[in-house]
Amino acid sequence: MKKAETNKAPAAIGPYCQAAVVNGIVYTSGQIPLDPETGLIVGADIAEQTERIIKNLAAVLEAAGSDLDHVIKTTCFITDMGSFAAFNEVYGRYFTSKPARSCVEVSALPKGALAEIELTAEVI
Repeated sequence: MKKAETNKAPAAIGPYCQAAVVNGIVYTSGQIPLDPETGLIVGADIAEQTERIIKNLAAVLEAAGSDLDHVIKTTCFITDMGSFAAFNEVYGRYFTSKPARSCVEVSALPKGALAEIELTAEVI
């Protein structure tokens, strides 16, 4: 297993790495909308937060030798299913290859985030 790390995405806030690469597959840890420089939540609504999350994931994928076009599966967590449409609008702009996905509502996320995304991708 190779660990992928970058300072273009937030450092892990616990005992885990940003991503692991095994047999040509990247497994990212969940990303919340943290600014990589300050470690603070970015965005007042789910659309703004989703933008930051995907930028963080793109940076992690780049460090691991992949990109958003090679994502196989995403798992999405949102704190209010009422914001699903706004989340989906941003998500759809970035994940144009339409990978497999699960999206569930959760009661809370770290640091009060409104969304979190983890993904699996091919190394290119």
